[in-house]
Amino acid sequence: MALKLLVLFLTPLVSGLLIYFVPATRGSNFRLLLVFAGSYLFGITVIHILPELYHQPVGVELIGLFVLAGFFLQQVLEYFTSGIEHGHIHTHSHAHDTHHAPHSHHHRQVSALVLLSALCLHAFLEGSMLAQPMSLGPHYDMNAILLGIALHRAPAAFALMAVLSFQLGSKREAVPYLIGFSIAAPLGLLLSTYLTQNEVLSGNALIYLYALVSGNFLHISTTIVFESSPEHHFNARKLAVAIVGALLAVAVEYMM
Repeated sequence: MALKLLVLFLTPLVSGLLIYFVPATRGSNFRLLLVFAGSYLFGITVIHILPELYHQPVGVELIGLFVLAGFFLQQVLEYFTSGIEHGHIHTHSHAHDTHHAPHSHHHRQVSALVLLSALCLHAFLEGSMLAQPMSLGPHYDMNAILLGIALHRAPAAFALMAVLSFQLGSKREAVPYLIGFSIAAPLGLLLSTYLTQNEVLSGNALIYLYALVSGNFLHISTTIVFESSPEHHFNARKLAVAIVGALLAVAVEYMM
């Protein structure tokens, strides 16, 4: 568990602090990184998480309902985050907001605390998914899921620092928010593990929690991949990167 906690905490923390060394970017390389992360997350959800969930001796109908609920829960959270959890950087500067102009998107500016709360709830749920009860069996590979979470939390943390540095007027004032965001997922893991080990949270209840977070993953990953192509124009580089991300998910699933 120590490795999981370190990865969950250090990945967003270090990625967010990169704002001191790398200017907030909307360039093609950053978008390609998002596509890779989104494609891997989508792949690991489809070929690993969901099949394992549907093999569990619980109500199949309920698993589907929780996946669907998780999908729309993520949509609600994005009302407050404007998509920061999948790497969107919105500084609400009309003079420089050219990246999203072709989409005619309108993004509200919410308070830093509301933004952080929504992001922390999402991160907390992700972390809680990494507890591994015996009911899931020995083949449920948490390391594959941990990699997917780390891949998409890194650009999310960078985007969070970019947005809050602009909103608060200081990178230094944004750092405590980054630390709070970095702590949320480890807290989720610790709490879900404690509740499971003390039989407060049953194995079946945790399975439904995994289904809920799987719906989150499906929303985030498909949004990243589809929004990476403005006006749905074909882009060979993005398609190639997406395929590589999906193939990595396949390799992790069948070779580890």
